[in-house]
Formats: sequence, C-alpha cells, structure tokens
Amino acid sequence: MSGHYNLKALIKAIRSCKTLADERAVIQKESAAVRTSFKEEDSFTRYNNIAKLLYIHMLGYPAHFGQIECLKLVASPRFADKRLGYLGIMLLLDENQEVLTLVTNSLKNDMNHSNMYAVGLALCTFANISSEEMSRDLANEIEKLLGSSNTYIRKKAALCALRVIRRVPDLMDHFVSKAKSLLQDRNHGVLLAGITLITEMCELDEKVCDEFRKATGLLVKHLKNLVATGYSAEHDVLGITDPFLQVKILRLLRLLGRGDPASSEIMNDILAQVATNTDSTKNVGNSILYETVLTVLEIEADSGLRVMAINILGKFLTNRDNNIRYVALNTLNKVVSIDTNAVQRHRNTILDCLRDGDISIRRRALELSYALVNESNVRVMIRELLSFLEVADNEFKLGMTTQICLAAERFAPNKRWQIDTVLRVLKLAGNYVREEVLAAFIRLTCHTPELQFYTSQRLYAALSNDLSQESLTLAAVWIIGEFGDVLLQGGTIDDGEEVKQVTDTDIIDLLELVLSSPYTNTLIRQFVLTALSKLSVRFSELSTPQQSHNQDRISDILNRFSSNLELEIQQRSVEFSHLFELANVKGGVLERMPPPEIRATIMGTVSERKPVGSTRTDKDTVVDLIGDDLTSPTNGSSSAASGPSTQDLLADIFGTGGGSDLSGLGSPPPQANGGGQQKSAAADIMSLFDSSPSSGPGPSSNVTSPVTSPIQTSSAGASASGSLFDLVTPSSQSAPAAQQQQQPKTQLQSYTAYEKNGLKISLTPKVSPTQPGVIQILARFQNSSVESVNGVNFQVAVPKTQQLQMQAMSSSDVAAGATETQQMRINAPAGAAIRLRMRISYTKSGQTVTDQQDFAGFPADLTGSK
Repeated sequence: MSGHYNLKALIKAIRSCKTLADERAVIQKESAAVRTSFKEEDSFTRYNNIAKLLYIHMLGYPAHFGQIECLKLVASPRFADKRLGYLGIMLLLDENQEVLTLVTNSLKNDMNHSNMYAVGLALCTFANISSEEMSRDLANEIEKLLGSSNTYIRKKAALCALRVIRRVPDLMDHFVSKAKSLLQDRNHGVLLAGITLITEMCELDEKVCDEFRKATGLLVKHLKNLVATGYSAEHDVLGITDPFLQVKILRLLRLLGRGDPASSEIMNDILAQVATNTDSTKNVGNSILYETVLTVLEIEADSGLRVMAINILGKFLTNRDNNIRYVALNTLNKVVSIDTNAVQRHRNTILDCLRDGDISIRRRALELSYALVNESNVRVMIRELLSFLEVADNEFKLGMTTQICLAAERFAPNKRWQIDTVLRVLKLAGNYVREEVLAAFIRLTCHTPELQFYTSQRLYAALSNDLSQESLTLAAVWIIGEFGDVLLQGGTIDDGEEVKQVTDTDIIDLLELVLSSPYTNTLIRQFVLTALSKLSVRFSELSTPQQSHNQDRISDILNRFSSNLELEIQQRSVEFSHLFELANVKGGVLERMPPPEIRATIMGTVSERKPVGSTRTDKDTVVDLIGDDLTSPTNGSSSAASGPSTQDLLADIFGTGGGSDLSGLGSPPPQANGGGQQKSAAADIMSLFDSSPSSGPGPSSNVTSPVTSPIQTSSAGASASGSLFDLVTPSSQSAPAAQQQQQPKTQLQSYTAYEKNGLKISLTPKVSPTQPGVIQILARFQNSSVESVNGVNFQVAVPKTQQLQMQAMSSSDVAAGATETQQMRINAPAGAAIRLRMRISYTKSGQTVTDQQDFAGFPADLTGSK
C-alpha cells in the first residue's frame, strides 16, 4: 500500500475531496500507508510521514501511533529532523503520557548541544510539555543554561524555569540567584522573561519577595530608562518604547511595594512620571496607565498619587472604547472603599454610564452607584437611580429596589422623604420588591403616626391607578386595612396639596376591585379579606351614614369566598364570617396591631457579588434604630415586638412551611385572626403549652426567638450595645419588697436543663429589680467529654403569654473541657411560671444529635406574685 509522495500531495488530495466521507477515506488510507512505512526505518521517508501525520492530527484525526517515530527523528543529527520531531512531540504528547519519560534523555542531550538553535528547540519543548518528574530531572540543566552567554538561550531558559517552579515550587531556590543576574541584563527579551520569572516566584513565596525588594531601585531605573528613551525602532509600539516590558515591571513593583512603605517610597516618583507622561490617546498607552493605576492603588502610595490614579480611571470613563470604560468601572468598584471622596468627584460620569448601551457597563455603573450614596448626596443619587429604575432591565430591578430602599433607610434626611422614596419604588417596580423591604416599609408607617394619613392616602391613590404591581397592592391593602379610620378622618399634607376626601364606600369599592383584578393572586386575596374584616371594626367606630350598608357589603364579600377552591381563602372567609357573629370578641381580635419592633433591614445578596443590607452597627445608629422600645421592655411597643414575624420563624425552626404568608411583615394580615382563626404549624406547637389565652390581641401575644433566624439574630446583635441584655453577674440586690419578701442573694442559682453525651446546658436566671416580670437568663454550654461538640444549635419556645428574645451563642463549637454562653431574656406576666421547650442539635464524633425536651425547673416565685 503506497501513500502520497509528500505532504503537499496529501494536502492536494484532501482538498479535492467532495464530501466528508471521501476525506475520511483518504486519511484512513494514508494513515495505513504511514504505519506500513514506519517499519522500513527510512529516515527520509520518516520525515515525510511525520509531516503528513501532523497535518492529519491538526484535522482532528488520530495520530498517536507516530509518537515513537517522533522520538527517532529527535535523535537524528540533522537539524530539520530535530525541529520536526520536537514539533511532533509537543503536538502528540502531553505531560500525563508515559512515553514522555523517553524524551527526557533526548532533551538533556540537546540542552548541551553546540548549536544554540538545537538548544532552543529542546528548551521550547520542555517549556510546553514537561511534567513534575521531568522538571526535577532537568532542573539543574535549566539552572546552568540561565547563566549562558547567549541571550537567546538565557531567555528561553528563564521561561523553562517558570515552568519548573509552577510544576515543582520546591525547586524555587535553585533559580533565585540566577534570576537576580537576569535583572541586570540589557537585552529586553531576557529582561522580560526574567521579570516574568521573578514575578511568579514573588507570588508563590513571600520570603522570595522580601529578597527581591532589594532590587526595587534597579527596576525603577529600568522603567525610568524606558520612559525617558526616545524613539527606538527595535522596541517601539505606536510611539511607546517596549510597553510589554513596562507593564511587566509595573506588575512586579506592585508585588514588591505591597505592605512595604520603604519600597513604595522608592517607586512613588517614577509612578507619577509614568502616569503623567504616557500618551493616553492610544490603547498601548492606556494599558500602561491602567497597570500604573493598579500599582498605585496596591502599594503604600501617598494620597496625592492615589487621587491621580483615580482621576485616570475617571478619564477612562469618558473613553469611547467600551472595554476601557468597563475596566475603569470594575476597578473603581474595588477602590471606592479605599478613597470614596476621590471617586465621588466622578459621580456624574459614573451616572452617565447608567445610560450606556452595553449592559455590562450599566451593571458595573449601577453597583458603583450604590457604593457612592451617602448622607450628603442621597437625594441626588436616589433621584438618578429612580430615573434609571423606570427604564432598567428586569434583571436589575430586584437589586435596585432593595438597594434604593436600604439607602433610603440608612441615609434618609427625614421620614417623609423615606416614605416617598419607597412609594416611588413600589409604583415603578412593585413586582420586584423583596418581602423584607415591604416589611420595613410597613414597620416605618406604624411608627410614624403623623404620616399615617399621608401614607395611606398616597397608597390609596396609587392603588386606584395601578393594580398590576404586587408589592404596591400588598402594602396598600395592609395599611388601608390597618389605618382605614385615619384615612377616613382625613388630614392635611404639608405641601398644601389638595387631597380628595375618601369615604368608607370608596375604600370597599377599591378592595372589591382588587379582588376581581386579573393581577390578584392568593396572597393578595388573603390580605384583602383580612383588611375588610379589620375595616368593619374601624368603620363601626366612626359611625358613618353608610355604616349598616357597608357592614353588610363586607359580610357579603367574605361569604362569597366561603366555597372558594383555595383552601386558605375558604378557611379565612368562613372564620371571619363566624367572627362577625361574635360581637363581644370581634373588636378585641381585630383591633389595631401594636407597632412592630423597628430594626435594621438585613438581607442577603441580590446582585452580582454585591452584599446588601443596612450597615448600621455603630452605637449611635443602634439608638436611632431601636429607640426606647428595646431599652424599656415594659412599654407597649416593646411588648409587641417581633410578634407575627417570629411566629413564621418558629414554623421554620420545627421544619414546617410558613405557607404563603408574607414573612417579615411586622404584623401581617394572616395573624389578625385573633390567634384562633388560622391553624398554623407554629400555633399547633405553641398550643402544646396548656397556658391560659392572652388577654391582648392574638398576633402580639406570642413572641418566640429562634437564634437561627437572620432577622432575629440581627435584632439581637443590634441591641447588644444597648442595655437590653445585661451580663449575668453575681449580685447582692434584692427584689422589690412589694413583690417578694426574701433575703438578698449573694450568688445566682444555676439549673441544669440538659445533660447528654458529655454536653451539659445550665440556665442561670436573674430577675431585674427595676423591671418586674423581666428575667435575664444566661445559658452555659459545658463540654465535659474529650471530644469537641460542633455546630451546637439551641432553640427555645415559650408559652403564648410570654415573650422571648435571644442573642447569638458565643461559639457554636464547644471544645473539650470548654464552656460557651448564650444570653436570653423572657418577659412574663407576674406570677406566671417560666416554662421552656428546647430543641438542641449538635454534631459529635461525626454523628448528628437532635433532642427536644421541656424545662420547668425555675422557682415558681421567679416572676413575683400576681
């Protein structure tokens, strides 16, 4: 079987094929001919066969059977044979193939060849395919060649050394001294390869980096020569001398100057010179400027140089090249926390990028805009973001609504402006608002009675115009249902705007319209039914002329859903209808909710790598957030704190779903049923405590506090700097004489609540002498075993008549012999027994343990007498 005479003939034959099947047939025939020819041991034929085989390999057909023949070509004394053989080895072999061990000896021989081009072939092959084993075998040869008098060989040896330290970092010490000599080389190619090698070594080992910091002055000298050199035909690229070498030097300077003021001081002047003298009209110059900016921002540069670097990025933002604008925005996103004021100077340019046609640039500009919002520019920035929200892509809206509302919460100049901002968000993107944002808005409305008429009136008008925004509908229905009497009584708006008087008939008409809207879902219907039930009580208190008629209308609407296919709607309708017949109970169950606890809105990530959530953690802000509600636990606001939302959280703890209720609302409509209307999983759990029903409204009567809840944990964390949780310490104070007659205690009593598997949980109660009914409890987790207990999760529930707040555990991992603590506070009626239902889960010896048990071991007189 004879194949084509040479490679040219094979290429011509393949190109003449009409179909893919013809091409396969030609290649299969040629491959068979090459296999046969390999047996003849003809060196000239072998050269032609390998050439044809490499072409076949490039077309995607198998050619592995030629690997050994490539090794034979490498052993040939002819340079052309070596060149083709090494090319074949690089294409047909990789570092994972066993045949590679046969190549090592050939490479070693050729690295010592008298012809520098043969040495270059061996070095090039080594740099492409060397494995860890080969790197160890030939490291000494590479080290020797680094000191060669030939610049061509030194350059290639430096790149081979780079391959060696990437494969075997342990061999780095072999090349440190030779790498230092490369820095003094005048040849740009050798210098470029040497700096690349040194940069890699500095990134891998901080000790090596310290060693090369002594060469900072030499690198600065090289860079100064490049900047000051006039036209050099050999290295010129669009008027700039060797930009590749300049970039490499800047990258190495960045590593050497990081965290080292002395080295940074040496390079400050040259960096300023590069930033000032480099031509920014060409892309080559922009690449050098960008590397200069990154270097300035990473080293210990002075403030003036940093401002210059950020100004360069600001100039990039006005460039017409999308790539340059994107790079600038991406970099500004990283440095905005370092020097916010310098970035603020380019705020208008950044906002202009929000209108860019490239979605990637809009995304980066949006993320940067969030970081620029502060007290002084919040009005301008939010106005711009709201304008962009009107035309933004849908994928941006969830993150935008969250960030705008968080910024309004954090930097609002006044409550009226904050409410207006959230209302605007609800109108523009009500279908993209998170539940936590909606919950925070309702909490804010409940705590600003002077703006309740304004808010409800605005929501009424907005809902009348647009029923398509889900969050707007939910907020409007909830607030109108809760504050319908305020809306009917009317009021004035500060800006003198004429407000149309709303009647009770108008409100019912609007809610009936919502029920029949095609945009209405099950959750909205639940809210509307609850709102109508509440309005029946609000309207009866006002005694309007249409009172009797409107009560009948509400009753008819509720009865209309008594056979609804949605079980939740049907149950709600039947229970509310039945409640209407109990005149003496109806008013108490449906009365106005106490204002829920105000706290910072803490949420997860809603946009690319961008953490979202209020950063109010300083002491002054905690006072502003929490106010007197937490520091005075006996007042009305605190007694209702976090009631309904923690009901849902309790359901999450015990593995039950929260239904379709809007979790996170301070007092959502589903909880307005008086505690007996909706059969929830949380209610079932709490009913296990055979305590007497609460005398107050159902939703606020049961407060539980699972420490695993992100919202509850954030509340506990915020209050930690206040006076909510005092540390339990030995005290000699006695309780007030009016409550208990006993001698002062000098030591607090501890009670064992749980003891299994070496883990002991003891509870130490402390009664506050100034706050009757408030018991502070310190839980201690002691590990008496020789193995650590990991992932301890301690969850507690209390009867409906009591309230519980918990802080986070000091550490969820309890080491052998160690003790961790967790604080909690219970607010209970006088004379009530403290009973806890505990759920403890932890991991020990690889086994996960989950226990649930009750504890009622505290003294009966702990809360005083009735």
